[in-house]
Amino acid sequence: MTTSSPSLCFQKIPQIAVFLFLLLGLPFFTESSAAESSARSVERPNILFVILDDVGIDQLKVFGYGGLTPPKTPNIDALANSSVRFRNVWSMPECSPSRAVFFTGRYPFRTNIYQAIGPNDLANSQVSPYEMTAPKVLKTRGYTSAMFGKFHLGGPENNPFGNGTPSALGFDFFYGYIGGLPGSIDTTAGGVATAGTYSCGFVTDATEGACRFSSGRCDENIGGQFPGKKCLERGGIFVPNTTCEAAADLPLSFDLQNAYYVSPIVINRSNGRVIELPLADPRARRYRSTLEVDAARDWIRSRPVGTPWMATLSFSADHTPIQCPPDKLLSRSSRRGNNSLDCSNSAEQRVISNHMIEAMDTELGRFLVETGFAKRSSTGQLSLTPKGANTMIIVAGDNGSLGPTAKAPFDPNRAKGTVYQTGVWVPVFVSGPFVRGKNRDVEHMVNIADIFELFGEIAGADVHKLVPRRIDSRAMLPYLQNPQHGSIRRQNFTQFGANIQANPYGNGPCVFSGTTCSQTPVSKSVCEDNGGVWWGEGADDPSTAGVGSAGVNNCCEVNEYLYNNSQPLVSILPLGTATRNEHYKLVKNTILDYDPDSQECANVSTVEFYEIDQAKTNPKIDRSGEELDLDALTPAQQAAYDSLAAGMNAVLNSEASCPGDGNIDGVVDQKDIKGWNRFVLKTEENLDDDSEYSSSVFDFNHDGLTDEDDLSIIQSNLGTRCP
Repeated sequence: MTTSSPSLCFQKIPQIAVFLFLLLGLPFFTESSAAESSARSVERPNILFVILDDVGIDQLKVFGYGGLTPPKTPNIDALANSSVRFRNVWSMPECSPSRAVFFTGRYPFRTNIYQAIGPNDLANSQVSPYEMTAPKVLKTRGYTSAMFGKFHLGGPENNPFGNGTPSALGFDFFYGYIGGLPGSIDTTAGGVATAGTYSCGFVTDATEGACRFSSGRCDENIGGQFPGKKCLERGGIFVPNTTCEAAADLPLSFDLQNAYYVSPIVINRSNGRVIELPLADPRARRYRSTLEVDAARDWIRSRPVGTPWMATLSFSADHTPIQCPPDKLLSRSSRRGNNSLDCSNSAEQRVISNHMIEAMDTELGRFLVETGFAKRSSTGQLSLTPKGANTMIIVAGDNGSLGPTAKAPFDPNRAKGTVYQTGVWVPVFVSGPFVRGKNRDVEHMVNIADIFELFGEIAGADVHKLVPRRIDSRAMLPYLQNPQHGSIRRQNFTQFGANIQANPYGNGPCVFSGTTCSQTPVSKSVCEDNGGVWWGEGADDPSTAGVGSAGVNNCCEVNEYLYNNSQPLVSILPLGTATRNEHYKLVKNTILDYDPDSQECANVSTVEFYEIDQAKTNPKIDRSGEELDLDALTPAQQAAYDSLAAGMNAVLNSEASCPGDGNIDGVVDQKDIKGWNRFVLKTEENLDDDSEYSSSVFDFNHDGLTDEDDLSIIQSNLGTRCP
């Protein structure tokens, strides 16, 4: 099976007002309807949506897992125990496709977002400004929407809206990181040492020195152990074994990212203003989980009474690079040794990962208390206040855990970046006024697309009527209101593939542990942040010396090189699609691998069938070697296999290609020509060379340019209506 990337289309043709709303993110209602919506909104609860990054269900003891050493999550546990816990939820295998599904309700083959969005992915594989996103849906019901932390839905590269993409997708306010991924750990610790000296990004081998800040201020007496870490936590650069006077003229590097401690901040304001903070700005030099919480808290506190809102608190943790968090966010037992851990050591990364999740949990608890949603007892136990009980709080993981951090008995070799259970099984729990019968589990199949529908259900909007194209969400509200409600989904679905790039090979190859090759990492730095060896352009590891700095294009060519040099071949991370019912799971994978006989790269497809469940402690999952023999299925197994195969095909065939339909309204007409003109003008303004126009959703031939060739595709298809 090969993974396709069909163009998008839908059936209903919007009016001019809808067209402008979708393109520009304008409110989709008139003054009179706005007043009616405002009156109705008094009964609508606020919505808090919390996204946990790379936290699979395997991490959380409250869901029955966590292995022998689960992270300490007392606040998540307390909130989950006041909620309905969904124990059978599938995400997509990586962050961007999952986030696109959260906010559009549409599977990857409809949006062309198959994997994490990187700097080389075209606008065709980013959330389109024409999508009816959750903020736009909620706007029709009088809600204002904001996001804090990781965005990763589009931009800034290859996107006409650049750092203003959140506004283009309907968010009234944004404060966080557009690209999403934390930068690499700065092993120079701000330029005070050679690269590779400090694995965690802070000075560890000095007990005294000067802590310099970008403002010019300098402190010498920080106190306690690990002053280098304390200085970093305060936003400074620690110069060991010197005084402030001696350090005053040193050429320190305040323009280097440092994973979770120094990150580029982008702000989108409701007036359309986009602010980009330089790395030297003190606001950009704060631990991510703390910054994300503070920004969300301040916005929520500023909300006017009577206007409903939705706030998305999008944590960066527990995404790589793995980096020691501030001690003050950890329990006393976790603090011991936290600053002495080696962030480049895979064994110690498991401990640091637990610490990062614990730190995030601490900040989530602080957020709930400081917004008035929760309070603490005299023993420190968290409980919801009436304000919190009247706010719909939805917490979800965006994909499964990264392999090295996965907890037993889950499979670290089939984790994030695969369609296997460890890669797509995520925690979701919901509390609030629509919940009946708290502290209970729902075992029925749910997809993260259903969260999109839940947003609409909470606001009183029928997303299937409001969104003028096919969506994949199903109702979640019945599960919250009726503990005895039966399963709504008969099958679940997930998908992983390659995004659209002008480069036909996609991301370069990255080899992990010398045994597995993946083209998931979007760059050399991301490959190396995840412990891999980069084989693409710029390869410089000793093991890649034979290919030179030009590298190779893909994992198949890695195996071609290894075969020709009599070295062991590597396995290749597959692209895949999976579906399941109550008891069984069907997986279809494809890899492009080297065939020594033909001496060519060829697609290799596999079909795998498993028996699975979501039993606590030791669930049946799709481990290697536990496939059911397709030639020896029982009648019941064969019936399940046939049903799943038919269901998968039906889903994948439900989206038709529609060349020339850039505004995804289901018809190729003059509106597409107008849209092409708008994006040509917009991209032309941002380029020094007016003879070339950059990527946009109207780049139909996927060459990275919006130009006359794309206009001719529209013109040759004028009048076409998508089925």
